[in-house]
Amino acid sequence: MSILYDRASGADPEETFRTEWLEANGLGGYASSTVAGAHSRRYHGLLVAATRPPAGRMVLLSKLDETIVVDGERYDLGCNRFPGAIHPRGADHLASFRRDLFPVFEYEAGGVRLRKTIACVHGENTTIVFWEALGAERPFVLELRPFVAFRDHHRLAQANETFDASEATFEDGIFRARPYEGVPDLYLSVPGAELESAPTWYRRFEYAREIERGLDVHEDLFSHGVFRVAMEAGRKLGVIVSTGSPAGRDAAKLLEQERRRRAKLVAGVREGDDLARRLALAADRFVVRRGEDQRTLVAGYPWLAEWGRDTLLALPGVCLATGRLDDAKRILRTYARAESQGMIPSRFPDLPGADPAFEAADAALWLFVATHEYVEAGGDPAFVKAEILPLLRDIVAWHERGTRHGIREDEQGLLRASSPATPLTWMDAKAGDWVVTPRDGRPVELQALWYNARSILASLCRRFGDEAEAKRLEARAKRTRAAFEKAFWSEEAGRLHDVVRDDETDSSLRPNQILALSLPFPLLGPAKAKRVLAAVEERLATPFGLRSLAPGDPAYRGRYEGDVFARDGAYHQGSVFPWLLGPWAVASARFGTAASKGRVRDALEAIGRHVAGTGAGDVAELFDGDEPHEPRGCTAHVRAVWGVLTAKAALAPAAAGKARATGTGGGRRATRGGAGSKVHPKGRRQAARAE
Repeated sequence: MSILYDRASGADPEETFRTEWLEANGLGGYASSTVAGAHSRRYHGLLVAATRPPAGRMVLLSKLDETIVVDGERYDLGCNRFPGAIHPRGADHLASFRRDLFPVFEYEAGGVRLRKTIACVHGENTTIVFWEALGAERPFVLELRPFVAFRDHHRLAQANETFDASEATFEDGIFRARPYEGVPDLYLSVPGAELESAPTWYRRFEYAREIERGLDVHEDLFSHGVFRVAMEAGRKLGVIVSTGSPAGRDAAKLLEQERRRRAKLVAGVREGDDLARRLALAADRFVVRRGEDQRTLVAGYPWLAEWGRDTLLALPGVCLATGRLDDAKRILRTYARAESQGMIPSRFPDLPGADPAFEAADAALWLFVATHEYVEAGGDPAFVKAEILPLLRDIVAWHERGTRHGIREDEQGLLRASSPATPLTWMDAKAGDWVVTPRDGRPVELQALWYNARSILASLCRRFGDEAEAKRLEARAKRTRAAFEKAFWSEEAGRLHDVVRDDETDSSLRPNQILALSLPFPLLGPAKAKRVLAAVEERLATPFGLRSLAPGDPAYRGRYEGDVFARDGAYHQGSVFPWLLGPWAVASARFGTAASKGRVRDALEAIGRHVAGTGAGDVAELFDGDEPHEPRGCTAHVRAVWGVLTAKAALAPAAAGKARATGTGGGRRATRGGAGSKVHPKGRRQAARAE
């Protein structure tokens, strides 16, 4: 078990206010806070329920603050930040915090040593909080004060007269509340407890991270009273927090059930590979249910929901590298059903009845890569032939004749996307009407994906007996490759342009060109690929991966901070994105020198330290481009997990140096943990043809 904080070893207590933990429930809901217990974001909560999985997140139970009472002396374990004050200071009693299968806290106060474990139950909006009295010099009372919010997780609650506390009940150890119409019931099962009713608003909780983000920072929370439970050494107390009645359910059994489920996820991880273990558990938090039989991936916690690009890009690492072939199949089916005019939704709506958005020129093209990797990993060929192959054909046809946003193949065989007011690539930040990183025209990574789409479809057609179509597609792909080198290669700079337009060329040094080297079918031969890799590493490499823009560029912004406008202005203008570590590692395994591979390994180790430390088992969305490269954005991001899994696999002894190393580290048969597996021979032959 990873010890992230240990007071006895002299750890900095301030780290407990900066380090955030996350639990997820497989529906899109979660529990999260800081290690100290003081919420620092509006998104923190003990039960953040997905009311319309995977969307409709609501903070129902915000907090459950504890107090130990020993012979009349009170020791608060809860912790909250208010304007100008922290009260109470329960973090002062925190002895240690650990994260493996679950977040585990240990407190020492008044001669009592108390362990707390928090777990979300997979497949339901339920959180377990489990206390164990590891030691106690004398009997004590554990007080639990619930603070409820009952609001959308993007908003903040304020004291109001419409909150109906009279609806709350407490019978047979089960508390139920529903203060507003149209919100779910909230249940708390607290066995053996007495409830002292003291309904009141607690005002102006302050969330430090929201101050940094330039957003509203103060919230009022309601408490119905205090639960009291008599405790002594050796006694355990399990509280069930849920949107469904917990009558007849046992917290200890639910916790053990969840423990066994998670243990299976890491059962095949190589002994001693702590990073692989953490990544397998992190990947699990993103796989969520959508409807009765569908699956999807959450793009990022705590605020992102379902994004098409992120899901299809990350699927090979999150599902295939961790042995989740059935989940991968269900996700592919989910997105196959959502295709429209050759496009995949860039995001699905949070609100019921709303239409999905189609604002990603690359999302549908990542479906080809995901399908290719699914097949290489041993996926169901009959499913691919019956349900996915016709869809891939349709997507190519739409791109040949044209679809939304001016997305269409041009006369030379390159793919253009012309919608200046709508950013269509992954560099899609927009503040008001300001498109921060305009890349309309022919973006470099779009050409790599388009070339791979045809090449992958050709390989599938040949696999399923359509040799004539395979040859036609290969001829068109060859035409695209020739046009690509002519339009994008800069002999003087020894690298690729970022965007080619009809009337100008954008030669900004960005990492997008690395995808021309790392996808299953590279667009460049070894000589030019080596020069591209060297150019990218020289200016973009940092200890945590590749910057999104080279320092020295007038548009470079080295820190992702400030209000929404400032952050959007810096998002893709220098920030380091861990997801790019994957393509970098694959390109380095194919074309890099020993020094190049060493730099990638160093970055992977730095990310590993982040995951084991302040990341608390998760990978942040991005890091500042400037030192000290602080983690920013979502505390847990699906593309980031994919990138680290991919890098880890690409640099594994069995995969490093193999020409076939692809976006998931080698077209390998899936193994749990994504490390140490062998490159699939068929994949090597395909790469040889491509080069």
